Amino acid sequence: MSDPQTVPVPGRIMAAEMAEQPAVLQRILDEGAPKIREVAAQIAARRPRFVLLTARGTSDNAALYAKYLIEILLGKPAGLTSMSTTTAYGAKPDLTDVLVVTVSQSGGSPDLVASTKAAREAGAITLAVTNNADSPLAEVSEFHIDVLAGPEKALPATKTYTAELLALYLLVEGLRGGDGSAAKELPALAAGVLARKAEVKALAERYRFAQRLVITSRGYGYPTAREAALKLMETTYIPATPFSGADLLHGPLAMVDNVSPVIAIVPDGKGGEALQPVLDRLRGRGADLVVVGQQAQVEAASAGFALPAGVPEEVQPVLEILPLQLLAYEVTIARGQDPDSPRALAKVTETR
Repeated sequence: MSDPQTVPVPGRIMAAEMAEQPAVLQRILDEGAPKIREVAAQIAARRPRFVLLTARGTSDNAALYAKYLIEILLGKPAGLTSMSTTTAYGAKPDLTDVLVVTVSQSGGSPDLVASTKAAREAGAITLAVTNNADSPLAEVSEFHIDVLAGPEKALPATKTYTAELLALYLLVEGLRGGDGSAAKELPALAAGVLARKAEVKALAERYRFAQRLVITSRGYGYPTAREAALKLMETTYIPATPFSGADLLHGPLAMVDNVSPVIAIVPDGKGGEALQPVLDRLRGRGADLVVVGQQAQVEAASAGFALPAGVPEEVQPVLEILPLQLLAYEVTIARGQDPDSPRALAKVTETR
């Protein structure tokens, strides 16, 4: 007879790492922020022309969030790179005075390392944002920011994602000479959101037998929609398709009917205002609409999760993803699967 203490508990590691997030966010504010400001000041002094962001998977969604920050708060053009142009096709773009930010939890993926090395050789200012200061990516980059999340053992990334979001926000604030004050309440607010597990567990019952999901948002919330879809797919195995609200109206809305579950992340601000016509159309089609947003938006939907009010829109993504991480966890458990070890996944993806 096996010892109950040695029998793995499904989801134990993911649950513990989600619970660590308030402490990780506080650590970044207390210990990481001074180094981030220092790096940002050195980069700002070089006056980069524009910014390119390089990442894969969850980190790619964090990079997309940084793209919004850079274009909105800095007024600089920013783009997401296609690594294969250099790693597979051997392209040699002129990156003089371009800031290339590579975001990676492990800092170990060969294509990220190779493309960053190539960017530096092409004249770029290179910055690695990782959870591993001793990684190959940090070694080949001119600058490095450690997101200080600590070891992450569950295959689905949770605490490293929110750590990347906060680190990137503080970087952009540093580049524009801001103080990052919009983030100071995030650790306490995150703890409050994560404490509401019972609400999310009740929501999870809606999706236990779902065949597909549509997830939508606009503005700063769009990276959250993409990350939520990724978390749901890699843990629950339910096909989840993320759309910008604008793109959803350009055709895919036709696949939504009264039995199609839709999750809408509704930012409190301009992104939420831009999403309103989409929400109206979804309600008009009788969609099973669940909203992650403010209380009034939740009350107008089929169900939802109300987020704290009064949070500046540019840092809301740090809180928006938390109930969706919990949702992925709870749906996976309800379906009899282990979110700690999704099939066919590895912690470091060896793409080239």
